[in-house]
Amino acid sequence: MLDVPAIRTGFPALTREVDGRPAAYLDGPGGTQVHRSVIEAMDGFMRRGGSNHHGAFITSQETDQLVEDARAAVADLYGADPHEIVFGQNMTSLTYALSRALGRTWRPGDNIIVTRLDHDANVAPWAQAAADAGVEVRFVDFDPDGGCALDLGTLDASLDNRTRLVAFTHASNAVGTITPVLEIVAAAHSVGALTYVDAVHYAPHGLIDVRQSGTDFLVSSAYKWFGPHTGCLYGRSELLEGIEPYKLRPAPDTAPDRWETGTQSFESIAGVLAAVDYLASLGRGGDRRSRLADAYRRIIEHEQSLSDRFLARLAEMPDVRLAGRRGSDGRTPTFAIEVDGFDPRSLSAALGQLGIFVWSGDYYAFEVMRRLDRAEHGMVRIGFVHYNTADEVDRVLDAIERFAR
Repeated sequence: MLDVPAIRTGFPALTREVDGRPAAYLDGPGGTQVHRSVIEAMDGFMRRGGSNHHGAFITSQETDQLVEDARAAVADLYGADPHEIVFGQNMTSLTYALSRALGRTWRPGDNIIVTRLDHDANVAPWAQAAADAGVEVRFVDFDPDGGCALDLGTLDASLDNRTRLVAFTHASNAVGTITPVLEIVAAAHSVGALTYVDAVHYAPHGLIDVRQSGTDFLVSSAYKWFGPHTGCLYGRSELLEGIEPYKLRPAPDTAPDRWETGTQSFESIAGVLAAVDYLASLGRGGDRRSRLADAYRRIIEHEQSLSDRFLARLAEMPDVRLAGRRGSDGRTPTFAIEVDGFDPRSLSAALGQLGIFVWSGDYYAFEVMRRLDRAEHGMVRIGFVHYNTADEVDRVLDAIERFAR
């Protein structure tokens, strides 16, 4: 079990108070905080006068080393090789870049598959590229009444020998559902399709292993795992080398640099490195990957205990409805709820006045809310990460119960 008070040390924003009480950031990972070591790494890079890379002078060489070290760190986080890691502004920007490059290889008669469980950043870029290429878009459904599980039957029915891509989420940012990544990747590969996994929501909660899953691409955003706003893309090396990106003519022709358009935010990349090292510091092992694996084992144990506590008491509130699984297995500790008598925005505002910070609306999970018949107002999203405590779970439950009455 994690020693939560010690874990919280290093998150300076958590000292913020509302009406004399510490604020509770309960929208993991939408409201996760940046660790102090990340702030110090970014500040240090800028104070030292960091330079652009690929220059012949010392500060540029230091930046080259920083980028190399950060690629190695993210590779350890993903279970990949450093030369398979691409940095970008965020997950959305990286997905748009890859969708444009892949889209020009598609031909009329081809099809791609996306899901109704995804954040729109893993739907709209592909749908727009498909429209440009004259390619059909097929949707995999999920079951609103069955714990919001992905309907693999609709995946099987959609796959054929003209399927070029299956893009899907590792875990839903709206309702917390964890998808069967290995099974989906195997099904896509059986017809020769590529796979693109959005791991943005999953990355704070579970260990990623791209070698085990066999996926072709995977992406997350470091700000979801306690770092800065930087996207981190994994791509199989032969694909990063073989697919032609849109890029400037003088830019490098070799991967992964050929995928990184313009000058990168190197101070943010310093923060990415620090964020991975922070996560690794929560575990034990002989190398960083081993420490990360142990850290996530501890994180999962702690977060499941918080989820069990939250769900058990929530089930006793007849005026509160939950979308998604009723147990802690097969989900992240992220919960979409609604309370009778409150629209989601009003409930979020009422909780915010108590120092409980949550989101309302669709959180860009556009297709999810349409499928749940909640497109107009969405729902309230409450979640936990490893630094949250049992006391905070009780605090938000006390508030919900009071409003539900």
